[in-house]
Order: sequence, then C-alpha cells, then structure tokens
Amino acid sequence: MTNTPFDGDLSYPASTIARLTAIIELAPMAIVMIDNQGRILLMNKEAEVLFGYRRDELLGRPVELLIPLEFQAGHPALRRNFFTNPRPRRMGAGRDLFGLRKDGSKFPVEIGLNPIETEDSLFVLSAIVDITERKRLENLFRATVESAPTAMVMIDKGGSIVIVNAETEKLFGYSRSELLGRHVEELIPERFRMAHPQMRTRFFAAPEARRMGIGRDLFGLRKDGSEFPVEIGLNPIETEEGLFVLSAIVDITERKRLETALRQTNELLEQRVQQRTVELTAQAEKLRRSNEALERSNIELQQFAYIASHDLQSPLRSISGFVQLLRAEYTGRLDAQADDWIARTVQSIQLMHTLIQDLLAYSRIESLARPLKRLRFRDIFNDAVSLLDAAITEAGAQVTCDELPVVIGDRSQLVQLLHNLIGNALKYHGADAPRVHVSAEHRGNDWVFSVSDNGVGIEPQYYEKIFEIFQRLHNQQEYPGTGIGLAVCRRVVHRHGGKIWVESVRCQGSQFYFTLPERTEYDT
Repeated sequence: MTNTPFDGDLSYPASTIARLTAIIELAPMAIVMIDNQGRILLMNKEAEVLFGYRRDELLGRPVELLIPLEFQAGHPALRRNFFTNPRPRRMGAGRDLFGLRKDGSKFPVEIGLNPIETEDSLFVLSAIVDITERKRLENLFRATVESAPTAMVMIDKGGSIVIVNAETEKLFGYSRSELLGRHVEELIPERFRMAHPQMRTRFFAAPEARRMGIGRDLFGLRKDGSEFPVEIGLNPIETEEGLFVLSAIVDITERKRLETALRQTNELLEQRVQQRTVELTAQAEKLRRSNEALERSNIELQQFAYIASHDLQSPLRSISGFVQLLRAEYTGRLDAQADDWIARTVQSIQLMHTLIQDLLAYSRIESLARPLKRLRFRDIFNDAVSLLDAAITEAGAQVTCDELPVVIGDRSQLVQLLHNLIGNALKYHGADAPRVHVSAEHRGNDWVFSVSDNGVGIEPQYYEKIFEIFQRLHNQQEYPGTGIGLAVCRRVVHRHGGKIWVESVRCQGSQFYFTLPERTEYDT
C-alpha cells in the first residue's frame, strides 16, 4: 500500500506529497508527517510495523492517536508551540516519551522533529525510534553498578552526582537521596575542593580510563566529617546525553596501615643492613666495593622480578579472570560494541602477559646464564623446531637446515635464539607458505650462521632498530608481538661473544646472520 493524500478536507498538492513519499519510504526507522492541525499526512512501512496500524487507518487522523492517553491532552499545545518556532530538535528533551500501539501497549520512544516548509505550507516530519532495548540495557547497567562490590559514583560534566550504589551509601554514610544531584566535591575534604573542579574539567577534555591522582594520596569525606584514604578508578561513559564519568572508589585504610607497618619494618632492616655493612667495610676496602656492586645488581634484579611476577602478574591474573567471566556470561547479551570491548580487553591482557614473560626472559639472560659447553648445533635446531611444531603446521611452513657444526655455548639460550629467529620468519611471511632455511659456514675464527626466509622483508633504515627492545615495524593487528624477541637474540649473541645483523629486500625475504666464536676453552 502507498501513501496517498487524504481526500477529506486536506488539500495539499499531490506533487508535494509524492516527493516526500519517495523519501520517507526508504527510511530505516518509523516516519510520520503531520500538518499544523496535527493530522497525519504521510507514514512509512516502518511506522505501520511499529504502531500496528495499517496506513489507511491513520492518514488524516490526529497524531494524538499514537500517544498514550495520559499525555494526549497536553500534546496539542506542545505541537502549536513547535509550529510557532519550528526548528530541528529532539522532542521531549529531558523527559521520557512513549508511543501507543493499536493493541493499547505502550513503549518508550525517542523522537526527532524536523520542520519541512514548502511553497504550500509547513509540515513536521517526525522520526520515531523504539528504545525499549536501550532502556533495558540502561536498567542492566544500573543493576550492574548497584551490584558492584565497591562504591560507584557517576557524575556529569558539571560535577553533579547522577548515580550511586548501596556501597557508596555505606562508605560515605549518606542516603542515596542525599547524594543525587549534589556536587561530587562534597565527598572530598575541604582542603582539596578548590582544585578539584579544574582537574575534573581537564579529565572531561581528555577522557580515558585511568586511576585518579596517580602519585599522590587521595581522601574521601564521610557525612560525619571523618576522612579516609581511597583509591579511585575513573571510567568515561559516552552516551547520547553527553559524557559522564563512572568512579570506582575503594577504601584503602587497611592497606595503608599494612604499608606503614611494612615500611617501618623495612626501615629497621635497612638500618641493620647498613650497620652490618659498616662493620664489613672495616675489614677490607676491596671486599666492601665488591659487595656493594653485587648488592646493587641483586637489588635491581629482585625489584624487577618482584614487579614482573607480583605487582604485574597477580592483578593481571585477577583482571583476566573477571573479564573471562564477563565474556562467558554476557557475550551476545549486550550490544556488539560491548562484545568488541570485552574481546579487546581479553586481547590486551594476553598481550600484557606475553610482554611480562618476554621482559623476564630478556632480564634473565645474564642472571640465569649457564656455563658454556660443547654442543651439536643440529640438536639446537631440532629443539627449536620441536617447540615451534604447532606454528609450523598451522602456517604450512617448510623449515630446513644444512649440516650444522659443533659449537661452544649455553644450550637453553641458543635454543631461544634460534626459536625467536625461526618464529619471526613464520610470523612475518608473505602471500606464499613460509620457507625457512638454517645454514652455517666457517669464517676465520667464527662460525657464521644464517636464518633465511621468504617473508615480507625489512627496509634498510630499520636494520639496526629491530634489535632494540620494544621496537616494532608493524601494528598489533597485522603482526602481534612485544618487540622484545630480536632484542633477546642480540643479547644472547653478545653474551656468547658474537654479533648479529640482518640483510633483506622488501617483499623478497630476509637473512638473519649471527656469529659464534670458535673456542678451545669453553667451561666459563
């Protein structure tokens, strides 16, 4: 059925109606056009589906038929006001709107009004969207915030509180009604309030998920006037109504107490260590200097190992667990954007875990070094290929070698060296299946090894850069990685007294070379 001009007392030219009909029928949402009397002149198929009426049941009828009874009386005045000052805008900004179906059911809507002025008259074209699903997701979001185990506070750009949960009421001692609409600065000790609006403005200007107040102590203020230390995570929430910030607030009073106790213990231990160091210094200057150098090295290694294994990996495992649960429970139940965010979070966690492991491997080249021994390099090749068996099979790759010599070296480190070089060749392959070949030749006092491939190649200006830590030539979407593998290779080769370099032609493959000195003594 097509739109046709109403044949009663409506006398709008058929040409005007026909031009608009062709436009609105293609629209992906419900479209209804009315005149200044509120009569429906046009509607599209989507409007029939949304409201449950046939077109001939509505054309020429008052638009109030599509509005719930409790709102019908006030609508004509609102319509007249719009025709007096016509301009494109959302209808009912700041309040909930509802549509009324033929079967009497109500549903939440969002309506955009657009005046259309012709040589004949002024019309209003209304685009109507059913936001039932959006309302359901909003309710789900509020339920999620409410069930969070930490205090959650959402504010708008002006700093007004728009959402709090039960944990917030417990933490700050206010009832929900006392907090909603008030400025968030009322939850901050007075000595910090003056500076906070400026910091809030800076955050809204460049929003990103992060901790608040990195590097300084933060405090909350309860209703009873007491202060307590807090840790706050800021998360920007973009909505059609604007940008909001959701803050997760954790009372860290107990953590601060433990940190103070730990610091005091460390200070006491440090005093005892210093006292003992002074006593040892009196024994021998040479021994003192040696011990100081060893102590500095050990402290640096201990600090790195602690950070990598505890401060990074422990919370990372916790985050990974929660995100995996979120993906298992809610994938497909939220919108596509939420599923994409969850997937990206999982990928980022996996990348962070790989980066930590690579950093540990890089740092341990010297600290976990073993004595150099006589080794068959063919055994090294076999071990590396065995570790890469799944990747080789998946890529349909061919990995071969020539006759390889006996060398002097650290077995585990040489396996890691060859594993990284062959693994890179498998990763950065071109359109053809990867082909990797390992060979060696004797030059002077060195064995020169070559790992060649048919991959994407490397431009000359990057020959040195690729061996530096964290230096990558491709983004994560093209070729995942951490930019540490070749830095590990260079460090292993240097530890064995050799050097490493690359020769390559863009899109024609690469040849990585490294040398291992021919030694007579090797138990070092």
